[in-house]
Amino acid sequence: MELSRKNNVNQPFNRIVLLLLIASVATLTGCKVTYSFSGASISPQVKTVSIQYFQNRAPLVQPGLSQNLTDMLIDKCKAQTSLAYVNGIGDVNFEGEISDYTTRPLTVAADALAAMNRFTIAVKVKFTNAVEPELNFEQTFSRYEDYDSNLDLSQVEKELSDKILEMVVEDIFNQAFVNW
Repeated sequence: MELSRKNNVNQPFNRIVLLLLIASVATLTGCKVTYSFSGASISPQVKTVSIQYFQNRAPLVQPGLSQNLTDMLIDKCKAQTSLAYVNGIGDVNFEGEISDYTTRPLTVAADALAAMNRFTIAVKVKFTNAVEPELNFEQTFSRYEDYDSNLDLSQVEKELSDKILEMVVEDIFNQAFVNW
């Protein structure tokens, strides 16, 4: 009686182990997708990435912002993928423009003055994947940071724009390469 109970207890465990073995074999013999610690899943046929210069077409143009955005996206792709960066057009290509760079009052205090301001940057992106065209997209990515209205934008602009661009670049990268 004791022996039959042990066999019944081990059956679910044995099934789980068997399913894991089958899944492992199927994965090893099935289609191949490369993975990285960033969560990126990129087809092994994709070998190169290109990133075109992002022009600043916002109503308010901040010098250096275009170069900063372009460089941050290049650095992100180099650091978190094994793709070779090319100057022309790669297997995957990013292009676009900065479309918005604004600050506006967010909340009004009792004395009818703004208590907080919102600083926003928006970037239009066209992503082209020559290997898997179904992954192509055109999308605007927008992020913002709020700051105290007692501060002038020039006091916080560099810090906030770097922080916002970091988030925008992360969003662009995830949309292009992290296919959850």
